[in-house]
Amino acid sequence: MGIATLVALYFVVWWLALFVVLPFGTRPRDATPEEGGWRGTPERPYMARKLLATTVLAAVIWGLVWYLTETDWFGVREGL
Repeated sequence: MGIATLVALYFVVWWLALFVVLPFGTRPRDATPEEGGWRGTPERPYMARKLLATTVLAAVIWGLVWYLTETDWFGVREGL
């Protein structure tokens, strides 16, 4: 794989991992729209922690995908 493909793959995996990580640890606040909030917004989103978890999770998944495609363990190159 080329460097552009690897970067694009990491970008896609990172965004998918972000949507997996976002709901963890959130509790909705008890606010009404009149109070300046919305019922579905989290009280404490912990975004820095979630971005770090997303980066680590994406790196693990990306590394696994890279390993499976670059080695002959998975066997995708046999037909080429």
